[in-house]
Amino acid sequence: MMPASVYIGLMSGTSLDGIDAVAVRFEPHFQLIETHSEALPESLNQRIRGLLAPGDNEIDRLGMLDLELGKAFADASNNLLAKCSLSSADIQAIGSHGQTIRHRPEHNFTLQSGDPNTIAEHTGIMTVADFRRRDMAAGGQGAPLVPAFHNALFRSTETNRVIVNIGGMANLTVLPANADAEVLGYDTGPGNVLMDSWINEHQQLSHDKDGDWAAQGSVIPQLLEQMLSLPFFHEPAPKSTGREQFNLIWIQRMLVLLDQAPNNTDVQTTLAELTATSIAMAIKSHQLDSAEVYLCGGGSHNKYLQQRIQTLLPGYTVATTAALDLHPDWVEAVAFAWLAKQTLDNLPGNMPTVTGASGFRTLGAIYPA
Repeated sequence: MMPASVYIGLMSGTSLDGIDAVAVRFEPHFQLIETHSEALPESLNQRIRGLLAPGDNEIDRLGMLDLELGKAFADASNNLLAKCSLSSADIQAIGSHGQTIRHRPEHNFTLQSGDPNTIAEHTGIMTVADFRRRDMAAGGQGAPLVPAFHNALFRSTETNRVIVNIGGMANLTVLPANADAEVLGYDTGPGNVLMDSWINEHQQLSHDKDGDWAAQGSVIPQLLEQMLSLPFFHEPAPKSTGREQFNLIWIQRMLVLLDQAPNNTDVQTTLAELTATSIAMAIKSHQLDSAEVYLCGGGSHNKYLQQRIQTLLPGYTVATTAALDLHPDWVEAVAFAWLAKQTLDNLPGNMPTVTGASGFRTLGAIYPA
């Protein structure tokens, strides 16, 4: 039997492409034991999307979704355990991010669905969840939370590093080589969400594999300029965002302002350029002498996007976190396993320089097995 220092991390992001589950241990050294990913049933996916914008009968729909997502997260955990031949007794705790339904930092509230009581009940494992709201109660944005984990696992004393997570939204973490320098992190804007929405609307595909569609078009300068004029891109950190701002309706509003109707392929190219440009602008704003940039999240597989980021960042090396011995698909799930460990150890999981909270806080609520 493995020692009870094994944690499970669960992540379902704004891209809604499924549940990622990992089994990890952090002591005496980091070890990724096993990974598992499973798609959300299409009916459940559609119900989540139906709650991402205001609508009718929201409270009842949210209550039922909360229970079903809890069961889905529990199933993913149990399937992970079967995959690596572990039992619930081998696991110290599950750290569950939940599925974000609303993120409104301007109103000091955020809402993640996926009932942790149900996860604990159906797995027999202590579950830690609701990580974001304690940071918000302390005046923070509640996001991004992964920079604290990035700092713990990826920081180097020899070179500046920037970790860029490209999920539905994109966020970065600046890890200075100077041990006395502060870690910074924030959302840079859309990651995959706009590209995914546009290709789904016009080709009924979930995502632009390798950026192949975007690579076929040309950037529409007027559209890119209009999009980049959004105040969010020029606001100082701390800042975070979500589908409330970046969605298909926003794209359509931008298109109405164009002098002529655009080619759909060129719109996709421009949306990719918006993601690449907003990431590159943010990195350049820190005026690092040199830095290694590491991508993670689903967007790290978009070859065209990665090429555009590298082109916009001459003098920087751009790779994925695989070069740091953690596959880019699993970074966020591992982060929430780490956050669960921080909670049980009564250690902080936030970084005030990132979220804007008034101080370090132990995050999350504990749901016993």
